[in-house]
Amino acid sequence: MTAQIIAMMLFALTMSITPGPVNVTTFSSGVNYGFMPTMPFVTGATIGFTLLLGLVGLGMGGFITLFPFVGKIICFAGAIFISYVGYKIMHSRVSIENKSADRPLFHHGFIMQWLNVKAWIACLAGTSAFRLSESYEKLFLFCVIYFVICYASIALWAMSGKLTSKLFKNEKHIATINIIMGLILISLGVLLVINDGVIS
Repeated sequence: MTAQIIAMMLFALTMSITPGPVNVTTFSSGVNYGFMPTMPFVTGATIGFTLLLGLVGLGMGGFITLFPFVGKIICFAGAIFISYVGYKIMHSRVSIENKSADRPLFHHGFIMQWLNVKAWIACLAGTSAFRLSESYEKLFLFCVIYFVICYASIALWAMSGKLTSKLFKNEKHIATINIIMGLILISLGVLLVINDGVIS
């Protein structure tokens, strides 16, 4: 059991810490608004993912398998939402003094996870690899492990954004970061559609 817990932790860390739409958005929010104002988004993303993981483990993943078009709808809707967030980041108002407007909130993080193909792949792969559907106790354990690691990983992206912002003392530099982060998200959205969700 100890070996399986370690495997669960490594899986959760690998899937949570690697770049993706949620982490890019979190980093950008950290740059623009700071660490604590970004935490509602981090919390929403973590809760959203953990709930999705639990439901997939309870059998919702089978529904996606039976009806592949649902996965395509999620992929397309996710691409639109991710591209929209990227657009908002690119055109966000930059102000060193006032960093309260237009920051991503709890519900943005929650929704982004449910429309994030990377999150669906992580849930489907995790429940399959650890055979979570065979044991409610094991599913609950994995959800708890994933919640802690996911929360810490996304929060680390927020802190990285905050620390990065200290390197840039004028608004033009931060605006450049916003454009880069926004373009990355829009590119991810486009690639999701082109590759049918495979690259996320």
